[in-house]
Amino acid sequence: MTLTVKDLMAECGVAFGTSGARGLVSAMTDRVCYGYTAGFLGFMAEQGEFARGGKVALAGDLRPSSPRILAACARAVRDMGGEPVFCGYVPTPAMALYAFSRGMPSLMVTGSHIPADRNGIKFYRSAGEVLKEDEAGMSRQVVDLAGGKFDDQGMLVVPEPLPDVSDAENPYVQRYIDHFGAGALSGKRVGVYQHSAVGRDVLARLLIALGAEVTLLGRSEVFVPVDTEAIRPEDVALARGWAAEHGFDAIVSTDGDSDRPLIADEAGNWLRGDVLGILCASAVGATSVATPVSSNTAVELSGRFGKVLRTRIGSPYVIAAMGDELAAGSACVVGYEANGGFLLGSDITGHGGTTVALPTRDAVLPMLEVLASKAPSVSAQLADLPQRFTYSDRIVPFPPEASKRLFGQLAEGGTAFQTGLFGAFAGDAQSIDQTDGVRTHFAGGGVIHLRGSGNAPELRCYTEGSSEAEAVGLNADAVKAVKALMGL
Repeated sequence: MTLTVKDLMAECGVAFGTSGARGLVSAMTDRVCYGYTAGFLGFMAEQGEFARGGKVALAGDLRPSSPRILAACARAVRDMGGEPVFCGYVPTPAMALYAFSRGMPSLMVTGSHIPADRNGIKFYRSAGEVLKEDEAGMSRQVVDLAGGKFDDQGMLVVPEPLPDVSDAENPYVQRYIDHFGAGALSGKRVGVYQHSAVGRDVLARLLIALGAEVTLLGRSEVFVPVDTEAIRPEDVALARGWAAEHGFDAIVSTDGDSDRPLIADEAGNWLRGDVLGILCASAVGATSVATPVSSNTAVELSGRFGKVLRTRIGSPYVIAAMGDELAAGSACVVGYEANGGFLLGSDITGHGGTTVALPTRDAVLPMLEVLASKAPSVSAQLADLPQRFTYSDRIVPFPPEASKRLFGQLAEGGTAFQTGLFGAFAGDAQSIDQTDGVRTHFAGGGVIHLRGSGNAPELRCYTEGSSEAEAVGLNADAVKAVKALMGL
């Protein structure tokens, strides 16, 4: 049986696009994962980045479903004439660094921050992320899902063994030892909130190698869906309790596949990812910064960068903007997202010489730059920035049809409609930006940004204000107003 990836997507309901495939584990059968992987490699063959005998790197996170999905992907690689190279269960950027340095396509089995009943596959070209313009090329690929390989439930009849593990971890750790120097964090006391992040041990190992005194915290053998943009109340309480108990200089963590950072100051207050991005961009000497429209406006207000480019939400858009700046000759180009994932578009100079670009989300660089700063504390670094605060939350569940109806009303009604919806607590709506979702600036100085999720039945709500309390309160009021409007 042959069909296109687009037809397979419609058949199974697992979303497939620029960032890969993502859906319920029950829907991500071996057959589906095999088909998506075969489609990806078919597109890579068209682009001259994969041929028979070629190697493809694979890695996964710590979800219970990841080993099975990895095996199905490895089977697809072999059936396409390739050789799967298993990097083990390592951070996504560690796998990407390994694959980029060898010029091979790669894939990461991970659902990132979403719950364990879902999973996903991220696909990477041989030198960088898959971009938006690649999506159509992957979707039109014809894949062979002939009978005999899969049973009636879409599972492989003969399970595929994974190859022996190739070392992607050590080069990733060494990259940052070389950049910062072995004693860069000497005297720092750092807590590592491990939960179920795939990079939990790698992160601790790296901090120790850089001279920090490390305390391991909160390790879990059950998957914990830590979202760096919507931090759970229990994680807020944990960090503040640990800080009070241990007197840390900082607490660090990541999301499930360890490409998005979390760092808390000495009081246990988690930093917002977009603020962390500003600090890291400044530390590496960025001249041009690309960041989504949802990120904190302190990046412009700080005056630290020659150019700030605002994009749609998603690393492919950030990378595309970074590419434009590199082509224009900007000396040091970086990008970051509101979730804290940092993308290094230019080579930079470190303690041990040149640190090469890594144009995919990374959790390690921004946290280490803040920890290695000569400032007296993490909170002191924050105090030097313009005091703008962001907050995000989500409405779950929020079906796609509800999103369509809501955004139709917002677009048609304009500022008058939004003043009626939000004016009682935000003031008059003054301007609307529809770069990605609907982002509105209000007379009271606040910002409300609504956006449907691309990979889950939920509505994201981002807010910004002149204080943390204002941003949080504005978010709660906005979510309440939207729920009332939609009858939820």
